[in-house]
Amino acid sequence: MRVVALYIDAQVADWPETASICSRFDGPIKTVATADEVYADVAAAKDPVRRGKQVLYLTRNKGAYIRQCPGTSHYTCCGYKILHVGTFCTMDCTYCILQSYFHPPVLQYFLNHADLNAELEQLFATRTIHRMGTGEFTDSLIWEPWTGLSEALIRKFAGQDCCALELKTKTTFIDTLLDLPHRRRTILAWSLNTERVIGSEEQGTASLGARLNAAARCAAQGYPLAFHFDPVVINDGCEAEYRRTVERLFAVIAPRHIVWISLGALRFMPDLKAVVQSRFPQSKIVYGEFIAGLDGKMRYFKPLRMKIYRAIAQAIRAHAPDVCLYFCMEDDEVWQDALGFRPADRGGLTRMLDDAAVRQCGLGNGSRLG
Repeated sequence: MRVVALYIDAQVADWPETASICSRFDGPIKTVATADEVYADVAAAKDPVRRGKQVLYLTRNKGAYIRQCPGTSHYTCCGYKILHVGTFCTMDCTYCILQSYFHPPVLQYFLNHADLNAELEQLFATRTIHRMGTGEFTDSLIWEPWTGLSEALIRKFAGQDCCALELKTKTTFIDTLLDLPHRRRTILAWSLNTERVIGSEEQGTASLGARLNAAARCAAQGYPLAFHFDPVVINDGCEAEYRRTVERLFAVIAPRHIVWISLGALRFMPDLKAVVQSRFPQSKIVYGEFIAGLDGKMRYFKPLRMKIYRAIAQAIRAHAPDVCLYFCMEDDEVWQDALGFRPADRGGLTRMLDDAAVRQCGLGNGSRLG
């Protein structure tokens, strides 16, 4: 979805990066004293979510840049850290939790990168292993047409030996990243799904083939890769479709390039259902066999989740028996059924992923937290 209006917080109006972004933007630009005018613009639209994807607000991050992943109660979390560089997304996936997470939903980009760098330097100085990424509240690479954020982060992480940065995307905005001196400290990651789900539920995203081709180009430049089958959507014929997606993945990506692969079935807070029904009346994605999980989120009935997980895991293991394969927010019963072990059997999920980052990204001289 194309951004058609740019708002600038008066506090950052005279900053050099503001001028740089404005020079790349073709549309109306307005400086505002507070965010209220931006919120009013979005809230007044017939579809505030859609409008929020068309309005970019340049401002400051008034809180912490580095945050702990919130996880969810009763399910195993991976111990990830979030780099909170911006909010919302220009793509329009039917299932996106951000539609009901932000009130109102606004595409914000934070410009006080001196604060970001100071927080990173403080973290690097601890000499402990950390995994972090920018893709929790936004897509990591949607900012590339306007900013040099990813390039700056890749160069920053290349200068240290204890932390791995993961940039997760559904785009192909990689051209400016290919020739950077990354030292394997940055993992480029793609969310993957079946062609049917991408075509019907992931509007404005790159095709499956385009994502895999972009990943192959990054692997050729020495970047470690990751892939996330999340959300896994259960419907008639989905097992065969996910197997085909796995086949396509390994047809172009050798297992040695992959740091980890995650699996996570579709899950959402109950209030998202009404948003999806209103914005995407043609979508059937919220009408599956869902029950309320222990964390209050709607989840597929557990036997259905385990069945599709087993199918995808078996397909992945046939090509990459040693790759670090894990679940995003599942319990020990699911792990044991689908993968044959529990995280605790291998020192915990945090330890599993830290070890994968050490092996694949060359991290060292640090202590693990798990």
